[in-house]
Amino acid sequence: MDADGRLLDVHGLTKRFGGFVALNNVSMHLNPRERLGLIGPNGSGKTTMINCISGALFNEEGSVVFRGEEITGLPAFKRAELGISRSFQIPRPFRTMSILENMLVPMEYAAWGRVDHATHEDRAMEILALVGFQDRAQENSGNLTQVDLRKLELARALAAQPDVLVSDESMAGLSSAEVDEVLEILFKLNERGVAVIMIEHIMRAVMRYCERIYVLDAGQLIAEGTPEEIQGNPDVERAYLGE
Repeated sequence: MDADGRLLDVHGLTKRFGGFVALNNVSMHLNPRERLGLIGPNGSGKTTMINCISGALFNEEGSVVFRGEEITGLPAFKRAELGISRSFQIPRPFRTMSILENMLVPMEYAAWGRVDHATHEDRAMEILALVGFQDRAQENSGNLTQVDLRKLELARALAAQPDVLVSDESMAGLSSAEVDEVLEILFKLNERGVAVIMIEHIMRAVMRYCERIYVLDAGQLIAEGTPEEIQGNPDVERAYLGE
């Protein structure tokens, strides 16, 4: 953590694609064990932001500091080894592998320096129990339903033994009951000490889960606050609904 006790600190992040400015001088922070929301209309810069945090993209200006260490120039796999993990909007498991085998891959490559190799399978089974897959470990991942794929995606992200989990639209396209299932998993992960950044368009889920929320619009940070403060913010209303 840095001197202010923050787990993750992003300062003045700017990302351009040619002449298009996807992020413009955006700053945010994440506290240990916090449940943080990152929302905004389509094209607001949310995914670009988490890509810069996770190392999938490199920003032109600004810095990313994790546990007090500058990581701005590190590639994605190095950041994963340090403890930053993410799920993806479209789950892509190794479909010829079992659920358990899918878990062992991130444990082998992302958590190898922080987890005893001899305990990998036991730890994988513990995480699978968390998402309700303890009796399905040998099932082929190619046969999973959409909601089960989302659960496996979160489980694989957790298999890297992160301090920070970025959940990127883990509930998109799910029914209301399925959304509640995924929310319950995210609450359990947070209870285990994992700080969570939730990127989500389902406002019911965001408002129920998040303790604090950042709002982006057209690459700019337009609001920060509690769910109650964000709901009543006129700038947020304009971003989503227009003038």
